[in-house]
Order: sequence, then C-alpha cells, then structure tokens
Amino acid sequence: MTISIIVAIAENNAIGKNNQLLWHMPNDLKHFKDITSGRTIIMGRKTFDSVGKPLPKRRNIVVTRQDIEIPGCEVVKSIDEGLALCQDEDEVFIGGGAEIYRQAVDKTDRIYLTIVHHHFEADTFFPAIDYNQWTEVSRERHESDEKNPYPYSYITLNRR
Repeated sequence: MTISIIVAIAENNAIGKNNQLLWHMPNDLKHFKDITSGRTIIMGRKTFDSVGKPLPKRRNIVVTRQDIEIPGCEVVKSIDEGLALCQDEDEVFIGGGAEIYRQAVDKTDRIYLTIVHHHFEADTFFPAIDYNQWTEVSRERHESDEKNPYPYSYITLNRR
C-alpha cells in the first residue's frame, strides 16, 4: 500500500486559518478530486468539519479522539487504525489537517503537493518538507486566471 499525502500549501507553508482554506482555486479542487476519486481518504475531524460532508465517490475515514459517529464515514482513533482498515488498497490518501499531516509525514511514500505562489496570513501550517528525503517526479506550473486568482504548481514527490 502506498501512503500519499495530498495537500495545497502557500509559499510560507500556510494551509488554513480559522479552520478554513485560505483561497478558492477551482482547478486545484478538480485536481484533488481527480487524484482521490474512487480511493480512500483519511482526514482529521476538524478537516471533515470544514468540508461539512463526506467527500463523494471516496471512502472517508475520520480520525478523532471523540467517541462519535459520522454518517457516511468510518471513525477511528488514530492514523494507524485508519491505515489498518486499508491493507488491501493500492494507495491511501492523507487529506489533513495540520496535526494529521504531522503524524503521517514519516509514514508517507508520496506527496501530491500544490504550491500556491503567494504568502498568506494563517494559523495552520504544513510541516516543513525535508527535500533531501524526497525525489521530485513531476512539476506543472500554472498561471492565475479569471477563476484561479494565484499562480500555482502541482508537484509530486516520492520518498527516496
């Protein structure tokens, strides 16, 4: 099983503020959907709350210390418990937030990284990437347009 993080970060590693995304980039949302559709995505409860519903056409696993049920999702107490449910899958996605990324980064084989080429004020950040541990296997730069207000790059990193 390949464990993959999928994340969009600003140039200053910012990923959120007040439990919300910092930008609206339809192309990146489509990119996320294209990569994760038909797959399993593991996310923290705060990230699930910010999305507001299970992501369609995906198996949703939510990590929380709370003893709750979430319709349309499997609820687990840890990332390891979530990954244990996915042993027969080719690729599983870690979809945030910051604490879940921090816990998962050392277990991760691949990072699907969108860098939004802008600095944002934020209260939530992606952990610093040690590029010595990763090999860049693809990069596509895109300029801003009428729907996507910032230039951005899609980068795929595989663990060395």
